[in-house]
Amino acid sequence: MRGVNIGYVNKIQVKYNYVLIKVNINVSSILVPKNSLVETTQTGLLNDTVIDITPLQTISMQDIKNSNVFTRSCVHSIFLCHYDYIKGERGLNYDDLVRAATRISQRFDDPALFRLINIFLQNTVDISYEFIELTDGMADIAILIYDYLYQLFFSQL
Repeated sequence: MRGVNIGYVNKIQVKYNYVLIKVNINVSSILVPKNSLVETTQTGLLNDTVIDITPLQTISMQDIKNSNVFTRSCVHSIFLCHYDYIKGERGLNYDDLVRAATRISQRFDDPALFRLINIFLQNTVDISYEFIELTDGMADIAILIYDYLYQLFFSQL
């Protein structure tokens, strides 16, 4: 939880529409809020699967003092009780990363993409040349206006 190892996966049951994972938490004083994001992710070089539990709310000391996950009154608390269930999501894993990298590399290997990039770059160069000519023309006009105004005002003196 929050990057700290608090337990281990005890049992995994694969069902048709979901996967049920039984997690044992090492210390009974660890409280898991019901309002938590639960994701399975893969880490490490050996693709170890871990369950990330991220609380989505701040917990006050008063909430912690009044909680006992092993009593019947725990049902009304903001923490998961002993033998409770919480729905989780599938997080990031290396298989998704490899698939995404493969798709990206296949897109960059496409000759049509390189033709489009080449056309885009050539059009950008052409536009920049036109912009340079436009700014040169505007500078010439500004110089002409300056000279005309200079002659107009200083010829009257």
